Amino acid sequence: MIGYSAGVLLRLGTALERRRRFVRVVSLVSIGFGLITLAHTVQVWIWAKAFLLMGVIGDLNSALYFAFATYTTVGYGDLVLGPGTRIFGTFAGMSGILSLGVSTAFLVAVLSRLLKPMETEDDQ
Repeated sequence: MIGYSAGVLLRLGTALERRRRFVRVVSLVSIGFGLITLAHTVQVWIWAKAFLLMGVIGDLNSALYFAFATYTTVGYGDLVLGPGTRIFGTFAGMSGILSLGVSTAFLVAVLSRLLKPMETEDDQ
């Protein structure tokens, strides 16, 4: 009876430890995702402010809309920059592509690194 109880307690302890690790991994990834989203949002606001300061877009709402559409490379085309300032829209799109790509690679690397110990435990 004591041997059986010890085995059950050992398995229960292992299951709880795995659950704690899983919660820790999910928490870290969620925090990382939130920080990356915040960083992208700050970059879009900087582009919107730049468009306002250059005078190429008249109001903040339109500047934010254009900056988000360009940064994410959606580019609806309902707002366009003039011939002398189009290059800045291109720069915003390029910085968006590069930033989103680097962020994706970072999250994949972090997930791979955090999930690798969990995979080796499952194999045992």
